[in-house]
Amino acid sequence: MIPLKDYNPTRHFPLLTVVLIVINVMVFVRDRLTGHLEEVLVPTRHGAVTATHFIGGLSDRFALVPANLLLNPFQQWITVFTSMFLHGNWLHIGSNMLYLWIFGNNIEDRLGPAHFLLFYFICGGVAAGAQIASAPLSTVPMVGASGAVAGVMGAYLVLYPRARILTLIPIFIFFTTVELPAFVIIGYWALLQFLNASLLGSGEMQGGGVAYFAHLGGFMAGIAMILIAGGTRRRRFY
Repeated sequence: MIPLKDYNPTRHFPLLTVVLIVINVMVFVRDRLTGHLEEVLVPTRHGAVTATHFIGGLSDRFALVPANLLLNPFQQWITVFTSMFLHGNWLHIGSNMLYLWIFGNNIEDRLGPAHFLLFYFICGGVAAGAQIASAPLSTVPMVGASGAVAGVMGAYLVLYPRARILTLIPIFIFFTTVELPAFVIIGYWALLQFLNASLLGSGEMQGGGVAYFAHLGGFMAGIAMILIAGGTRRRRFY
């Protein structure tokens, strides 16, 4: 199921959400332009294998590397935030920005730009912490806004569980669109993250390079912060 848009109007233009999307796209394009083909060692349970793939030119300096001893603690914390603006490929950034636009505009409208920005980065930070905790000795860089966006989705689930989402659903080789409540779309997404994290075990061996523990960490952080702040009873800012 791929969400396309929601029918949940906002009272104000989501300027910060748009700015975040623009920055992510600009950084991604810059990353692609400075990228290169490189041989890297990919860790496995039975040692390591050599793979040649496309590496973004910014990833070696600004991606989160949980156990990179070459970085001092301050540099490691900085990469927690800079890594949120790096993405692996067009599908990665496309899906993240789509979800951020669909769900982020309403959360920004509810929290106000300043609180939304703080909320976004806290979710991303907790997501990074969850991934590190799942594989503390990993030296694989982690990139993407997925953890922060997952937090936004968690907040949306609490605040607007019955909001209607236009959803693209594949049926064999055909596609159709239906309107589904947000709790179905987000609940389905969360279930997939949980099942994949459970089946794959340690974050060191993530299927397809997906950091499922980061997704779950950000998601739970988003839910927790909204509930602590009052949940659906939280007053609007502005």
